[in-house]
Amino acid sequence: MAPAAHVAEPQQRTSLPVLSDMFGRFHNYLRISVTEKCNLRCQYCMPEEGIDLTANEKLLTTDEIIRVARIFVQQGVDKIRLTGGEPTVRRDIIDLVRGLDELRPLGLRKIAMTTNGIALRRKLPLLREAGLDGLNISLDTRDPLKFEVFTRRRGCEQVLRAIDEAGKLGFDFVKVNVVVMRGQNDDEVPAFIEMTHDDSIDVRFIEYMPFDGNRWGRQKLVGYQELLDKLRPLYGDNIEQLPLEDNHTSKGYRIKGYRGQFGFITSMTKSFCSSCNRVRVLADGNLKVCLFGNTEVSLRDLLRAGASDSDVVETISQAIKRKKQAHAGLDSLSHLPNRPMIKIGG
Repeated sequence: MAPAAHVAEPQQRTSLPVLSDMFGRFHNYLRISVTEKCNLRCQYCMPEEGIDLTANEKLLTTDEIIRVARIFVQQGVDKIRLTGGEPTVRRDIIDLVRGLDELRPLGLRKIAMTTNGIALRRKLPLLREAGLDGLNISLDTRDPLKFEVFTRRRGCEQVLRAIDEAGKLGFDFVKVNVVVMRGQNDDEVPAFIEMTHDDSIDVRFIEYMPFDGNRWGRQKLVGYQELLDKLRPLYGDNIEQLPLEDNHTSKGYRIKGYRGQFGFITSMTKSFCSSCNRVRVLADGNLKVCLFGNTEVSLRDLLRAGASDSDVVETISQAIKRKKQAHAGLDSLSHLPNRPMIKIGG
């Protein structure tokens, strides 16, 4: 079991800003799931039998999403990421990005999106024009046949074309997210790193994480240190470790002479709870302060009951103050109840 990350001693609740928890972590990064629907059926995200979608009337409306985002920005959030499901299947996704872009005078600096890339390419120019700053594009294999196994759908070439096109449109960053699973795609790690040779992209290898219905098993987990050890014979001293960014989730590296970089998201073998600055609002309006936590509070119900902004702020503050010091260890997470990933947001 990975050791729990050290964080500061609990502070006095009354003296803390709204977005600060009891361990000195300030949450300036909001992830908003804008839909539960998706055009893929990835093994680690969607249970094979599918999910029961939340009724449309129980999902946040566009106006409600913008209001919640505005409240968070007014309290100090400066980065918002749109997730799903798959955000690009939402018909008003361009208008939604444009609405978030109008929050910049209040302090919002970055608008990003996580997408599977299937329906992305034709929307890219409009998303950029609307104010989207950066993209994380999920791609777990470059092999079209394995892509169908991973996602239970076709579309590998569409995603690769979307990655290439995104790199030409001036986004602040284009990142490729790769969930690594033993015996399925761990042999492709060098090929993904070679994508960084000529292009300024950031490939991030994500440790396989347990969520409801994804049949997680410890034997499928490939830890980042194991991957790094396998890369050293290929690249030797040309592997350079990059300085850790503030509130990092990825441990970054680059190959000398390559334009891009790569990194490892080590949620399972070396957690980064001590620097966590993220909270999530799910498509149904529930606030989730920890990815692996099962405690949620409904902001949707507050909004629809006529709550004032100050009432919403107080509820957000109380939820963040209850955030735990760290999530459970590796051997416990797979046994704890949680939503399927598709209902949380990537």
